[in-house]
Amino acid sequence: MSLSPPLTATLQRQHYIGRFAPSPTGSLHYGSLLTAVASYLEARSHHGEWHLRIEDLDPPREVPGSADSIRRTLNHFGLVWDGEVIYQSQRHDAYQQALQQLIDAGHCYRCRCSRREIASRAPQLATGDYDNWCRDGGGASGHAWRLRCEGAITFIDQRQGRCHQQPGAEGDFVIRRADGLFAYQLAVVVDDAASGVTDIVRGADLLPLTGRQILLQHSLGVATPRYLHLPLVVDASGQKLSKQRHAPPLLDTNPVPPLVTILQLLGQRPPATLQRATLATVWDWAHHHWTIETLPTAATLPLLTPKIEVA
Repeated sequence: MSLSPPLTATLQRQHYIGRFAPSPTGSLHYGSLLTAVASYLEARSHHGEWHLRIEDLDPPREVPGSADSIRRTLNHFGLVWDGEVIYQSQRHDAYQQALQQLIDAGHCYRCRCSRREIASRAPQLATGDYDNWCRDGGGASGHAWRLRCEGAITFIDQRQGRCHQQPGAEGDFVIRRADGLFAYQLAVVVDDAASGVTDIVRGADLLPLTGRQILLQHSLGVATPRYLHLPLVVDASGQKLSKQRHAPPLLDTNPVPPLVTILQLLGQRPPATLQRATLATVWDWAHHHWTIETLPTAATLPLLTPKIEVA
């Protein structure tokens, strides 16, 4: 799948298209399952499509076999996606095309600065921030590309409400790295546009990046999806569940108890009888009762065995 130049804002709001986009850095855990279930139910509640995209952009971080494991786990829990699985590793031509569009429009510039150089030159900056040193042509020989960030972005999140962000608050950000790998920010915008994604449901850890992605959408001339950011599932110490922190994977056992737990964490109040039901029955209940109005307002969700209420 590739984008036809130039990218255009032709998003069809009449038909809902959602997606789940995990990175193949390990097996799915409760946190990632919560996002998958919420995005799936939100898409199905609108009689829409739900797509699966494997974000395998960064080979050094990948865990061999995890992409297959993710697909198996989704199937095991009864999560069925529409169409073919999209792999970002197969879409470099589309990202290069989008980069060239940004270059031609003057929206980005070359950068030759290493992290060590930035830290030496501007020690007051936090790690990862940039002082826009190459913005005025100083990086003509550089291999990285950065997006010019100007102004503020305001958007409505379906859970967080009105959000106001400054995409350039930490400096112009990288859209293609010096090693030739495309940055997540560019790839996710290009892929969402190519798939016609109208709605994005994902974890609140990605909320701070939304302004950057909307700025890229504006720069490329593509429509901005609606956003819904979910609370993060945390462990007993309050740390976000993640593959990098070795969160326990979802084992190939009875999928009903974990799924009921996820529904409870999402504020859906499943009845106690579902613990003894079939997987099909749990999904049938979830489809008929799903609502974002009861999603928890807390920033994090402790992964404790919740009390299942009797309907």
